[in-house]
Amino acid sequence: MSLHLLLVEDDRDYAAGLTADLTRLGHRVEHVGDGRLALAALDREQFDAVILDRMMPRLDGLSVVETLRGRGLTIPVIMLTALSIASDKVDGLEAGADDYVVKPVAAEELNARLGAVLRGRRWTTGDSDTIRAGDIVVSPTSFRAWRGGQPIALANLELKLLTELARHAGEVLTRAMLIERVWGYEFEPETNVVDVYIRRLRIKLTEGGAADPIETVRGIGYSLKP
Repeated sequence: MSLHLLLVEDDRDYAAGLTADLTRLGHRVEHVGDGRLALAALDREQFDAVILDRMMPRLDGLSVVETLRGRGLTIPVIMLTALSIASDKVDGLEAGADDYVVKPVAAEELNARLGAVLRGRRWTTGDSDTIRAGDIVVSPTSFRAWRGGQPIALANLELKLLTELARHAGEVLTRAMLIERVWGYEFEPETNVVDVYIRRLRIKLTEGGAADPIETVRGIGYSLKP
């Protein structure tokens, strides 16, 4: 099991040692020193799991995990802390953490806990979970979508269209494919319904001056930038 991990820890010496140990176990580890940098890293790229210190300057671990869950991100989070009081563990788990480990912890134990959390969560990008494409996140099961952490108000068909584009980000989907997958027709009707909904989606995704993430492939269809 080789994972791409985000380690959020303000103690540089402890972080360096843990990073070295986890790397030795075959993982790729990116380290940041506070909660705000953690959220920025999660917006920038995709990780398999987060190892999150609870006590940090600027933005603490509880606030980070609450923010992630509020955005609909279901990435597994193991909270790492020096606090061993039962009520503190409850707070961490209720905030949305998947596990709570008191440090110092052996890398082998942390590795085993990561494996258990991932097996239990079976984190995927299917309909049962969230889908990410660049700074766009879609949660089909909760009928919600975000861009850059900000919620986007979408009608049902707009959300279904965005979900399909996000699931195949970087690929070109023809109008016929979208008609079948979003509207359920097995033929392409004599309307420009796909173009109309793409236009509506673009308006909502580019509010506030954001760049248009949808590419038109002339004569073929559309593609969402990954």
